[in-house]
Amino acid sequence: MNRTFHPPLTSVAVLASILLLGGCASFSADGGMTDVSALTRERTGQVVERTRPEDAAARDATLDPLLAQPLSADTAVRIALLNNSGLQASLSELGIAEADLVQAGRLRNPGISFGRLRGGEDVEIERSIMFDLVGLLTMPMRRGVEQRRFEQAKLQAAADAVKLAADTRRAYFTAVAAQQTVQYMEQVKDAAEAGAELAEGMARAGNWSKLEQAREQAFHADATAQFARARHNANASREQLTRLLGLSGKRTTYALPDRLPELPQAPRDAANIEAQALQQRLDVQVARRNADATASALGLTRTTGFINVFDAGYRNKSQSGSPRSNGYQVELELPLFDWSGAKTTRAEAVYMQSVHRTADIAVRARSQVREAYSAYRTSYDLARHYRDEVVPLRKKISEEMQLRYNGMLASVFELLADARTQIASVNASIEAQRDYWLADTALLQAINGSGDSPLALRGPSSAAE
Repeated sequence: MNRTFHPPLTSVAVLASILLLGGCASFSADGGMTDVSALTRERTGQVVERTRPEDAAARDATLDPLLAQPLSADTAVRIALLNNSGLQASLSELGIAEADLVQAGRLRNPGISFGRLRGGEDVEIERSIMFDLVGLLTMPMRRGVEQRRFEQAKLQAAADAVKLAADTRRAYFTAVAAQQTVQYMEQVKDAAEAGAELAEGMARAGNWSKLEQAREQAFHADATAQFARARHNANASREQLTRLLGLSGKRTTYALPDRLPELPQAPRDAANIEAQALQQRLDVQVARRNADATASALGLTRTTGFINVFDAGYRNKSQSGSPRSNGYQVELELPLFDWSGAKTTRAEAVYMQSVHRTADIAVRARSQVREAYSAYRTSYDLARHYRDEVVPLRKKISEEMQLRYNGMLASVFELLADARTQIASVNASIEAQRDYWLADTALLQAINGSGDSPLALRGPSSAAE
């Protein structure tokens, strides 16, 4: 016997309402990238975009003009934020978090059952459709938890972008300083080679002792080794920058400036740097949101702790020789063995863990920014000392030695010996200037970014399980 299933109009209305509530969640237009880009721009001055394979042509059109001229630090950061594949992989976490948010706003799919029994001339048919009522009742709370997680994911993505910007600036200044050192060490090597050749000629003529000749040859050999080492360091520093920029092929031939940027006229002010760090640092913001999300997840755990599964739905039964009967069916999980006490206790422990972690991150942030400023100010004073005191004095000594040589009061070898004494001072000056820019980058990261450890997003996910 075949019968057609005709649910009553009230059941149809309830079904339509549930479907409407369960399907209202949708994805945002930008996937959270507007907020991430704004957070990154506030801290680095550069925007960040999520690119796809089909955006390659537009990305290349932006990259090529930037790479056509010697890179500045800001240009290098812009290229890295646009072209670094590791950052793009990190930004994909936004899509995962938003998918979880959308999923939290949708009901679990209903279950439909159909049964048919036949004995002799009698046919009995049962039909039912079940809906997750607990999921419907707790949907706002679940969406709240996932919304907080989505906000955390935005902060994490911005933190990754800020860290990449800082790493790129460090690699940039290191590469420029290494290239500047290579240029200087090449000049030293050429001068040492000329001195060694002159010493060899004068030794053959009997005007130079073997000891003095050996000293010039040793200086030449040492200068040659230092030049080779400096050249390798320059290549390694450049490759590190290239990796951060995400470049390959012909694009690796980009040009760098010959010298590091000049020091600013005055150092940064230390006023309110701790307050700025607590307000601006992304790891502090993530920790705070993590604690809020964990607290929300704890509320959800308590709400669903007693009833884990509660399904209700429409049921219809047809039997041969009898009128069709309609009704409802309820399925409830009985807490006979698991009263969810362990789950609630675990959620409370996870919440306290997130609270203490937030306090720890705040203490670390204040300490790190003080330490970073101390390194910044020391490196600024040292770089200025070399610029204003050491290098000018060495230059004056060199000029005086040149005057003595022109007046035939000093030999060419005395002139070369004076040049050797300048090597350490010039190299130290380059390193001091490089260290200043590295310390400046570290200070900005300590104020705006995060510490050395990655931002933790643990807590809410495990508390709600």
